[in-house]
Amino acid sequence: MQQLIFVKLKGGLGNQMFQYAIAKSLSNVKQTDFKLDISEFDTRHASVTPRKYELDHFNIIEHFATEKEIKKFKQKSLFGFSRYNYYTEKSLDFDPEVFDLQGEIYLDGYWQSEKYFKKIENIIKNEFVIKTKLNEQNKNLLDQIKKCNSVSIHIRRGDYVTDPDVFKVHGICNIEYYNKCIDIISQKLSNPNFFVFSDDQNWAKENIAIKFPTVYISHNGLEKGYEDLRLMSNCKYFIIANSTFSWWGAWLSNNPDKIVLAPKKWFNKEDMNNNDIIPEGWIKI
Repeated sequence: MQQLIFVKLKGGLGNQMFQYAIAKSLSNVKQTDFKLDISEFDTRHASVTPRKYELDHFNIIEHFATEKEIKKFKQKSLFGFSRYNYYTEKSLDFDPEVFDLQGEIYLDGYWQSEKYFKKIENIIKNEFVIKTKLNEQNKNLLDQIKKCNSVSIHIRRGDYVTDPDVFKVHGICNIEYYNKCIDIISQKLSNPNFFVFSDDQNWAKENIAIKFPTVYISHNGLEKGYEDLRLMSNCKYFIIANSTFSWWGAWLSNNPDKIVLAPKKWFNKEDMNNNDIIPEGWIKI
């Protein structure tokens, strides 16, 4: 009988991509299949930022876990343990022990490091191609992005600002961070064109000073985050937020000369370690 891998999906699009990527990587090592547990999206309560399953726009093969399959990982035997391997992420650092797990495995965590899937980078990039057809507005923007020295700037606010509990954990990248990044990247490039992706474009326009051609992209909205990700990942250079969404936008870029500027402080909470989230070669500001 085939020993499957199961992964719990939770959070927004960027988090779901990390969770999918570790399952794909582990299944590649174990030479087995994996299934996605999307039951989390049915049970979120109102006080938490509402989320939904968002990987259906990608070029992936979807196998979903059944309620019965998920339940078996949570059942204990008479001796107080399960014969199935329910593995919870120990910390935010890369955990190589994941690849030593045997038998049927259920992964519960965020897994925010490319070290989990770096060896199959090309496979991940191919599967994270968006298959949904471009509309005319996004097609025109994509053409514009490809023809210039395009710089993606992601400004993540939303619940990072409005929810005190979320802010306590994540914090936000401040004006000084963005201005410093713009200065650095504009000194490295000739004729940069900036493309601003944000869930608060009014704040971006009022607070971030950009002296170069700038396009503010907000028409796709929260429902079509995958469209922003497609546009973002086709930019040549990146100023990312402390957000998995813009992390993936930069990581998926195939520009061999890309420059990625990232915040050295990823979390507001000092005790949350994230040594492995920023890939080698990205510049921490």
